[in-house]
Amino acid sequence: MKKNQIDIITMGCSKNLVDSERLVKRFEEKGYCCVPDSHRPEGEIAVINTCGFIEAAKEESINTILEFVKRKEKGQLNRLYVMGCLSQRYKKELENEIPEVDKYYGKFNFKKLLQDIPDAKRDFITDRERRFATRARFTPRHYAYLKIAEGCDRHCAYCAIPLITGKHISRPKEEILAEVREQVTNGVKEFQVIEQELTYYGMDFDGKSHIAELIEDIANIEGVKWIRLHYAYPNQFPMELLDVMARHDNICKYLDIALQHISDHVLKRMRRHVSKQETLDLIAKIREKIPEIHLRTTLMVGFPGETEEDFKELMEFVRCERFERMGAFAYSEEDGTYSQLHYEDNVPQHVKQERLDRLMALQQGISLEIEAAKIGKTMKVIIDRKEGSYYIGRTEFCSPDVDPEVLIPATRPLRTGFFYNIRITDSTEFDLYGEIL
Repeated sequence: MKKNQIDIITMGCSKNLVDSERLVKRFEEKGYCCVPDSHRPEGEIAVINTCGFIEAAKEESINTILEFVKRKEKGQLNRLYVMGCLSQRYKKELENEIPEVDKYYGKFNFKKLLQDIPDAKRDFITDRERRFATRARFTPRHYAYLKIAEGCDRHCAYCAIPLITGKHISRPKEEILAEVREQVTNGVKEFQVIEQELTYYGMDFDGKSHIAELIEDIANIEGVKWIRLHYAYPNQFPMELLDVMARHDNICKYLDIALQHISDHVLKRMRRHVSKQETLDLIAKIREKIPEIHLRTTLMVGFPGETEEDFKELMEFVRCERFERMGAFAYSEEDGTYSQLHYEDNVPQHVKQERLDRLMALQQGISLEIEAAKIGKTMKVIIDRKEGSYYIGRTEFCSPDVDPEVLIPATRPLRTGFFYNIRITDSTEFDLYGEIL
């Protein structure tokens, strides 16, 4: 057990990752050495930043807490703290069920956590402390996640996030731009712009979306090489954002837009406030404005009331639209949501799983064909890391951790965080293979 070391374990999405990065910076200012997501935690203190989005995420968070409780009982850990989405929503229940945790915090009150941990003896200055003014970073030096807002006002029937995070609150634009400039100074070339509902940015300012002007301002900052947009919403999509994307080469031809379903019957029950035809029209307009765009979407199967006909309609939608990137999950009933309060979870679990398997098998074949079409093309690739005999990189069409990567034989030295022209030589549904020109 290492004195003055804090192990930080982050569960869930990239938005939680940003919260942990900000927390680590404050810990380092107090004199602690922070280790993120270590496979062999050795610190005297552990902080677990939990996820509470769906049942599987809640179970993973609870199991992680219990693992660290065992370490504490064995004398391998002095203090254990829990924060984040799960404890934001279930603080009292967790305090009763797992009292071995020293203290629970929510998603927004981590300043209290900082007050409860005393200053450590300052016998070191970390590289992160020298380099970053406002936050540490767990990602490679050349890319960062940029969270532009918190919360959500959409209230889809199945989603617990508004119950956890509250109303949508946009960060001031100048604050965001200052962070971008700072991160560029610290070596960041690529920004993953994230929020729960990206296209809603600025609505709390004056009732209008300001995402297009924000992204344009970021694109105009010298040193910003790639910008990638995550978590758009199809209802009231700001079309001016497409014009901005078309104007700037450093805005990746990539858009993460969760559609969830296509059947009007299911969309209405989901309270998505968008129709099948509106969805089809939006996809067509996006592809018309940005011809090479790669769309990432998320779909749900097994929502209460989803019939086999609804599911067949969803399958046909995926077959016709041929999304470049797609994830899917089975409906999970979450406490306090509209669907939990008003609908019966009446699609059997084995049917949910069978539909999910069919949908993902269809997408796997589509992805295989889309990636194979890139063989022979020369693509701009940024190098993320080296693994064994390969350098691992990404094209502008690939977000870290979730999308295909480019594997390049390490026959000559390449530099992490630098761009290279790579000729694609082979592919699978999950990865590309290439050689440097």
